[in-house]
Amino acid sequence: MNTPLRKVGIAMLVMVAMLLANSTYIQFVKAEDYRTDGRNNRILYDEYSRERGKITSDDAGQVLAGVKPTDSLFNYRRTYLDGPMYAPVTGYYSVVYGAGGLESAYDEFLNGSDSRLLVRRLSDMITGRDPRGGNVRLTVKPAVQEAAYKMMTDRGYKGAVVALDPKTGDILAMVSTPSYDPSDLASHDSQEQQEAWSKYNDDTDNPMLNRAIRETYPPGSTFKILMSAAALENGASADTKVTNAPRVTLPGTSTTLENYNGQTCPGTTLKDALAYSCNTAFSEMAAELGAEKLRATAANFGVGMDDLFIPMGVVPSALGDMESDAALYQTGIGQRDVRMTPLQVALLAATVANDGVAMKPRLVKQLLAPDLSEIESFSPEELTGDAAMSAANAEVLTDMMIASEANTQGGGKNPSLKIASKTGTAEHGADPKRTPPHAWYTAFAPHDDPKVAVAVIVESGGDHGLAATGGRVAAEIGRATIAAALGGG
Repeated sequence: MNTPLRKVGIAMLVMVAMLLANSTYIQFVKAEDYRTDGRNNRILYDEYSRERGKITSDDAGQVLAGVKPTDSLFNYRRTYLDGPMYAPVTGYYSVVYGAGGLESAYDEFLNGSDSRLLVRRLSDMITGRDPRGGNVRLTVKPAVQEAAYKMMTDRGYKGAVVALDPKTGDILAMVSTPSYDPSDLASHDSQEQQEAWSKYNDDTDNPMLNRAIRETYPPGSTFKILMSAAALENGASADTKVTNAPRVTLPGTSTTLENYNGQTCPGTTLKDALAYSCNTAFSEMAAELGAEKLRATAANFGVGMDDLFIPMGVVPSALGDMESDAALYQTGIGQRDVRMTPLQVALLAATVANDGVAMKPRLVKQLLAPDLSEIESFSPEELTGDAAMSAANAEVLTDMMIASEANTQGGGKNPSLKIASKTGTAEHGADPKRTPPHAWYTAFAPHDDPKVAVAVIVESGGDHGLAATGGRVAAEIGRATIAAALGGG
């Protein structure tokens, strides 16, 4: 073979080798990236040719997210029952913008491509049945979700409500307001989707933010539940003497910290301090306990956990540095660098209700096949390896929270509910003294056999301005949510 032909032959072999290498790279290395690329219309057509699985509530399988047939290129359209009410629970599913929330977390199961549905997919192919996705059954109770959502929206409040079963961690309600309608994003008209997406994302109230798990706030005096737990676990009792001074000076500064309205605390025991929410007592207590003991107790309540999924990711709560006694004083009343999600605040109450053991919050109860047979169920799990407090101390703290509820004003009071609670009024913003505070309420009931724990936050006190308090603003919402959970709503 002459030299020119040899060179041509070598060049052709090199090109064939490069073609094979490129084909291998595309089919094996980049295959998943191309398959999941939102611009891949073939994948979209494939997904929308199958009936997407349903998302249902715990009660009688009420369909929160379903499908309906269409005459468009995409055979099915996602539908949502009471979209804004359940948006923080379901998330959204869109041709243009993909999926968010639970729709994203269980996308493969809902669209039928999950490996757990392989046998059923093969069976559908053999029998000629139309393929369908699996169904996701939630822990949410519609009556509880509706009660909380209605209370928030009727008043035009911005904030969140979370309700838990203290013994299992089941999320009975997860409300975030203002909300959005995922039905708008499920439209098959790309222009309608884009308009809805822009409307929601340009809204300064951020309706697509799930405030229950994706926003953190200073917890204010609801943090005194954790403070009381830490004190009890480190040798204090309900009768331990504490200061009742109307104000104290932060160590090393000239700044004073005072009780609400600068009042002298009506009592001198730890139980009195929680019942009357005395800032000065808890400030000094935090410094006496120290950062190490506070962190240890907080960790057992789940504070700081950065790998919590429900199955959506939960933003971690935090205590801050607590590098000085002055910082500890402010931490002791849930201010300074302390930040918690509403879910975490609900966990404070739920853990006390469950004899001091924190349960892992869960939103999904079962995964079901298209024929509703069970694929997988989820059992209750403890959140951490250690109890947050002993059962005996949890009983003491329950009694202290019963006294707190007795001193808490606001609507919806009903002695038959047997509530143990703690309110919070949290300062925030660049000028906290002139900014309406966040209003908190967290509680559980019945206190002698707990079945529900709640947390409510109303951002910037709703319409109550600087006069906002947890009792005045948030307590009525929490009590209504509790009543609904116990069958009285």
